[in-house]
Amino acid sequence: MIEILTPAEVTRARDTGALVAHILQALKKRSVVGTNLLEIDQWAKSMILSAGAESCYVDYAPSFGRGPFGHYICTAVNDAVLHGMPHDYSLADGDLLTLDLAVSLKGIAADAAISFIVGESRPAESVALISATEEALAAGIAAAGPGARIGDIAYAIGSVLTEAGYPINMDFGGHGIGSTMHQDPHVPNSGRPGRGYQLRPGLLLALEPWVMVDTDVLVTDADGWTLRSATGCRTAHTEHTIAITEDGAEILTLARG
Repeated sequence: MIEILTPAEVTRARDTGALVAHILQALKKRSVVGTNLLEIDQWAKSMILSAGAESCYVDYAPSFGRGPFGHYICTAVNDAVLHGMPHDYSLADGDLLTLDLAVSLKGIAADAAISFIVGESRPAESVALISATEEALAAGIAAAGPGARIGDIAYAIGSVLTEAGYPINMDFGGHGIGSTMHQDPHVPNSGRPGRGYQLRPGLLLALEPWVMVDTDVLVTDADGWTLRSATGCRTAHTEHTIAITEDGAEILTLARG
């Protein structure tokens, strides 16, 4: 289903996006050396419920996961990149942590992810990974606007990632979002310009470039959810929810201040 939101629904989406951005930035500040991933999950739960919002993850049970996810946020560390299930692990200096959060507020969902390095260490490989996903996301957003096509976004994202030298996995990518978290159209992280669905004002998209240093192959953890690089290399993932407007793309999950 491709859902086109009304102006009133887009206004509500701005509130959801602002909440997602606020929670992610608050969690980033609290995620220090020694922080346990289960603590992060509980902090996310508290902030979501305190805001009167609902988690998009707790009861989420798609075909690619094993039963309901059961947690409020995805926490992916180092070689984990997608759907990272929180577990009993305390963060170490230099860990590359990705926090991926989707919530629904007043019936409209928003989805975003941030990758960052924990502690004082700044491994060059991790810095480069994060930078590539952020630059690819910016390129994808710049390519989005009324009349553009999904292939234009995919091509813009893929061009940045390829130029940076990273393999691109096509199994998972961005997606439509609105009254539910995952909708059509699918937005791959590589593609051909001028192809695919033509964007219209009122369409919400979650764009999410993610990469692994030296492979495009994923393996699934025993938890049935967490996806890791097949070689054990490090990974990064950055995501924003955007709204297509008459003037271009509006980032709904951009951190304020």
